Amino acid sequence: MTAIEAQTVSLRELAELSRAWPFEEARKIVARLKRKPKDEVIFETGYGPSGLPHIGTFGEVARTSMVRHAFRVLTDDKIKTRLIAFSDDMDGLRKVPDNVPNKEMVAQYLGKPLTRVPDPFGTHNSFAEHNNARLRGFLDQFGFDYEFMSSTACYTTGRFDEALLKVLQHFEEVMAVMLPSLREERAQTYSPFLPIDPQSGIVLQVPVVEHDAKAGTITYEHPDRGERVTTLVTGGRCKLQWKPDWAMRWVALGIDYEMAGKDLIDSVKLSGEICRTLGGTPPEAFTYELFLDENGQKISKSKGNGLTIEEWLRYASPESLSLFMYREPKAAKRLYFDVIPRHVDDYLQFLEAYPRQETKEKLGNPVWHIHNGAPPPADNPVPFAMLLSLVTASNAANAETLWGFITRYRPGVTSTTHPRLAALVDYAINYYRDFVAPAKKFRAPTAAERAALLDLRDALAQLPAQATAEAIQEVVYEVGRREPFLDKTGKIKTKDGKPGVSLEWFNMLYQVLLGQEKGPRFGSFVAAYGITDTVATIDGALARSA
Repeated sequence: MTAIEAQTVSLRELAELSRAWPFEEARKIVARLKRKPKDEVIFETGYGPSGLPHIGTFGEVARTSMVRHAFRVLTDDKIKTRLIAFSDDMDGLRKVPDNVPNKEMVAQYLGKPLTRVPDPFGTHNSFAEHNNARLRGFLDQFGFDYEFMSSTACYTTGRFDEALLKVLQHFEEVMAVMLPSLREERAQTYSPFLPIDPQSGIVLQVPVVEHDAKAGTITYEHPDRGERVTTLVTGGRCKLQWKPDWAMRWVALGIDYEMAGKDLIDSVKLSGEICRTLGGTPPEAFTYELFLDENGQKISKSKGNGLTIEEWLRYASPESLSLFMYREPKAAKRLYFDVIPRHVDDYLQFLEAYPRQETKEKLGNPVWHIHNGAPPPADNPVPFAMLLSLVTASNAANAETLWGFITRYRPGVTSTTHPRLAALVDYAINYYRDFVAPAKKFRAPTAAERAALLDLRDALAQLPAQATAEAIQEVVYEVGRREPFLDKTGKIKTKDGKPGVSLEWFNMLYQVLLGQEKGPRFGSFVAAYGITDTVATIDGALARSA
C-alpha cells in the first residue's frame, strides 16, 4: 500500500466515524447501496420558480453538495454521482408574486404553466425561464457541480412518459394514498392528473371521470364547455399534482437522496408511499428547519421577504453564506441582515484554525465541507467586526480612508498583498452605509460612565502613538476595574488575580462612542483607529452629552 493509499484509507475511516452532519447523511446513502447496489447515486434538489430564487433555494443546493462530497469521501470516489437541480416550471401560476413588476400583465396568465407566463422583467421568454436563469446564474457563480432539469422539458419530451403511464396503471392505489390526507370537499374532486387545456393552456383542476391504463388516457368534464374530453397523459398533455409528481420524479429519475424543509414532512411521507406503490424506493431524506425573516415568519419566494442571494453577496463573502447554510440545519434560524457580520468573522476564524487541527478535527470544521476538503490558506489580518467599527468611527465614505487605518494597524498590508481583505473592505462600507449609518444612535453616558470615560481619555492620551493593541487593552481594563463595571459573576478570571471587568464596560464604550451595540476587542480597535483619533472621539461623546 502506498503512502497516498494509506492516507486515503485513514481519511475514509475517520469520515466513517465523523459526527459532522454531512457524513451522517452520507452514511445513510452508503447503507442504502448495501441494501440495493447501483452504479450511480443521484442527488436532487427542487425549486419552484413561482417567485424569485431566495437564499433557501441556494441553501438546499449547498447542503446537498456537502453531503455529496462526504459520500464521495466515504466511497473513495469509486461510485459516480450526479446532482440534479430540478425546476417545477410546469406548475400553474397560482398567484402573482409581490416582488415582480407588471403585475397586471402577469395576472392575465393565472393558471397557466410558469413556462407559458411572459417574463414580467422582459429579459426572457417566460417567467419560469427568467427565474431558472437567475437560479442557474447563482449556482454557477458558486461553482456548484449540478445538472439543471426542467419539469416542462421532462413532460413534453416524453422523459416522464413511462413513469406517467405507471401512475395511470396504479391510479386507484395512488388515490387511496392521497384521499385520506385531503379535506372532504377537496377529496370529492381530486385527481392525481391535471390535464392542460389545449385551447387556453391552463392547468385544469378537474376530477377525472374515467381512466384507461391500456390506452394511456384520462377523461374529464371540461369546466367551461361541460363536454367530456379524453386526453393522453403523456407528451406534456397532463401534469401530476405535486405530491404524486414528486413520487413519479423519484421513480423516473432514480433519485437516491433529497432533503426538504420541515413544512414538507407530511408531503415527503405521502410521496414516499406513492413511490413505493409505483415500485420504487423513496430517496434517503433529510428534514431541515425553515429560515425565518426579521419578524420570525417563514421566508417565501412569492412574498420576497428574507434575504436574496444578491443582498447577502453585497455585504459579505460567498463563503460566509455557505457557513450559514452549514450550521445547525435542523435548527430554525433568522435569515436577516444582522446575522451577516458574525458569519463573516466566524468563517475567518474556522479557516485560521484549520491548519492547526488534526485530521479528525478538520472533518468537523465547516470550512472542510464548504471547500470540498481543500480550504484555502487563511490570510486575513483584520476581522470584519473591526472593519465595521473603523468605518463607523470614521464615517468612511471610501475604501482609501479605511485602508489608511488598516496600514497603521498592520504595516505592509495592502489591497494588492491581501485581495480578500480588499473585498471585506468593500463589504464593510456597503454594510455600514445601508444598515449601520441609518440606525446609528449614540446613548448618553451615566455620571459613573462619564467619569470612567474621562479617566480613559487621560490614560490613553499618556500612551505613545505606536502603543501595541495589548498595551492599550491593558489600560482599558485598568480603567474599567471600578463600579459599576466589575464582574459580579466570578466567572471572569484574570492572570494577575485582579478583579475581572464585565462586558458592560466594553459595550458601553461602543454604545456611547460609536453608536453601536458591540464591537471588536477595544484595544485592537484603538490601535487601528489611532490613539489621537480615539481621544478625539471620547471628547466628542462627552461634549455631545454635556
